[in-house]
Amino acid sequence: MLGSVIGAIFAPGTAQADPHEAWQAPTLTITRADEDWSDLSDAEKRDHHWTGSFKYIPLGANGEVWLSTGIELRARTEGYDNNAWGSAPEPDDSYVWFRALPYADLHVGKLRAFIQPIATTSVSVAPRPGPIDETGIDLLQGFVEADLGPVTVRGGRQMLSLGTERLIGTRYGPNVPLAFDGLRVNLPLGMAKINLLAVRPVQAREGDFNDRPSHDKSLWGAYAVLPELDLYYLGYRNDGAHWGDREGSETRHSLGIRWHSTQDGWHWNIEGVYQFGRFAGGPISAWTVGSEIGRSFPTLPMEPDLTLRANLVSGDGNTSDDRLGTFNALFPKGKYFGELSPIGPYNLVNVHPSLGLRLSPKVSASLAGAAYWRYSTADGIYDIPGNLVRAAGGTRARFIGTLIEGAVSWQATSELELSASVSTFSAGPFIRATGSARPIRMLGLESNFRF
Repeated sequence: MLGSVIGAIFAPGTAQADPHEAWQAPTLTITRADEDWSDLSDAEKRDHHWTGSFKYIPLGANGEVWLSTGIELRARTEGYDNNAWGSAPEPDDSYVWFRALPYADLHVGKLRAFIQPIATTSVSVAPRPGPIDETGIDLLQGFVEADLGPVTVRGGRQMLSLGTERLIGTRYGPNVPLAFDGLRVNLPLGMAKINLLAVRPVQAREGDFNDRPSHDKSLWGAYAVLPELDLYYLGYRNDGAHWGDREGSETRHSLGIRWHSTQDGWHWNIEGVYQFGRFAGGPISAWTVGSEIGRSFPTLPMEPDLTLRANLVSGDGNTSDDRLGTFNALFPKGKYFGELSPIGPYNLVNVHPSLGLRLSPKVSASLAGAAYWRYSTADGIYDIPGNLVRAAGGTRARFIGTLIEGAVSWQATSELELSASVSTFSAGPFIRATGSARPIRMLGLESNFRF
């Protein structure tokens, strides 16, 4: 969705009840399993909206057994000129993604079972569609959960979204989201809510019912949420890692802290991560600091919101030794810097101002600009999954280029959102010194029906 551009400012996809109604529907989420529809056990509240009879289906007289259902139907088209600055196999590409995400959430007392199939296809992806373009029919999420008083245990296939998805995200923007197989435990500890996890990422494959957890990659850790503060440790292993011209086993540990709040119209989100471990027999030392500071003006016309984001992400300072300094973003959100994100958060310095506007109660818009530099001239640039896009190439040039992006979103109904974006990425000296350097242009159009 355009959520990566607009969602940080507004909240599209929210079920809006009539302001005169006594009942307000929960916010519709990406992961869907986090929505709580138990309040609709009151039959009168179910009558407030046509979706009520789908969101709470009583299956027992005592209210202990009930079912919640829903679906997402998304169609998205993206058209590119000069993709990858003209160096892509099909640089002028235009395609359409389709996906359907129905779900059923069964509650039986303190137990629940959640299942969400996925059906995806694509049209005109060139030179051919990959696994995140279409995975046929498969299981996106399927888990059982037990509420053991203060502790909740969830096991099975599930999507994960931690913090602002800098390291663990849903990959919601592309056609096939990311899920993990494994165990997740939530427990309170004083003022903190602790999320413990031990999972493996699911690898999407073309064909039906054949998505499997990775044999090479695993993730474990603890994520603590306190008022205005997140603290976390994440462990990661990849037995088939590639960095530059080296390959081998990678074990990486991430220690992170995130401070976020709103006050008197100001909002901020500042996060720092340090990583250490081993790769191909050598040590790892990497880090990132990301910041987002903004000011909203709700009393002004169109309720403007000005936001400045800045990111510092370490790169490898010396490719001739066995020490790795390139930060690993692990499993970040799919549209990391906006709808057009040809590079990801690796070896990067980024400044990203944006302006959000509410044109009407149902229409929001944003305008953003961004500039990108390499942090280390000894290292190249990478895409969002961490694949090398351009090697260092012997040039000392740091400036990668500039992005300008505009987006608009119309919440036509509580369930239907229509959105569009226009983006241009102009190449800087580093891109010109290392290959094709034509400006990337992208048009994105999307229709998303969700209840």
